[in-house]
Amino acid sequence: MGATSSVYDNSSVHDFTVKDSSGKDVDLSIYDGKVLLIVNVASKCALTNSNYTQLTELYRKYKDKGFVILAFPCNQFLKQEPGPIEATVQFVCERFSAEYPIFGKVKVNGTEAAPLFKYLKANGGGGYMGTTIKWNFTKFLISKKGKVIRRVGPRTEPSSLEDDIQKALEENPNENSV
Repeated sequence: MGATSSVYDNSSVHDFTVKDSSGKDVDLSIYDGKVLLIVNVASKCALTNSNYTQLTELYRKYKDKGFVILAFPCNQFLKQEPGPIEATVQFVCERFSAEYPIFGKVKVNGTEAAPLFKYLKANGGGGYMGTTIKWNFTKFLISKKGKVIRRVGPRTEPSSLEDDIQKALEENPNENSV
């Protein structure tokens, strides 16, 4: 994966600071010891209803066990997240009863891509998906130690990750696992 990968080899998701939907800094180290599902989301995508519905279901089922979804709105794909962030948050909370954090809008590809997404792409085992994010609702499952466990594409339903989420929640973060 070249230089991009080597820049982030020794870091984890917990080393990044991102902006919340109010523009305030959030140090992702607050999620140390939690299993995360990081998703680039959009409100006007054909995948919106199924993904947001299942994300809410997964969050409700596992939030008390140490699972958190981090949603990052992105307008890079056919401008499917066009409005202000406040409208996005209102839409997701009212329509899908989202209780998980929704962050400020990000770019996930290109030179202006958010550093977190550069890290995720470099360490997400791109395989056939490559090192770019192809569309809205690409999902990254993150271990309690902040390392990428699995990356799945937009058409992979969030519910299909349930077994992996359960396994990650059961892992002891002090062992030599990811």
